[in-house]
Amino acid sequence: QVQLVESGGGLVQPGGSLRLSCAASGRIFSINVMGWYRQAPGKQRELVAVSTDGGSTNYADSVKGRFTVSRDNAKNMVYLQMNSLKPEDTAVYYCNAQGVRSFRYASRSENAYWGQGTQVTVSS
Repeated sequence: QVQLVESGGGLVQPGGSLRLSCAASGRIFSINVMGWYRQAPGKQRELVAVSTDGGSTNYADSVKGRFTVSRDNAKNMVYLQMNSLKPEDTAVYYCNAQGVRSFRYASRSENAYWGQGTQVTVSS
């Protein structure tokens, strides 16, 4: 099993910045994709930004140029630096991990793992 724990959410004024962190623990040799999704009240969960262990990234159009996803593969951590925050960025942000190998020669798991979520509120 893999556990994901997020931290770093909070209340910030429009134009401000926040940095989210997510630590993965459990039987992990490598994680193919780690990243962030968010869900605002009354809306579906949506992709924010993800990163592969090879360094490729993918961002939602709404956050390009403002958010940056990064990883520390050795520590099984993923980060989301959020700048120029807008009220529409308000949501619960969830860490996600996919393609986990539990040891070197294992196949990648088909499971998707989620953190418990951290609230980000952008308001004056």
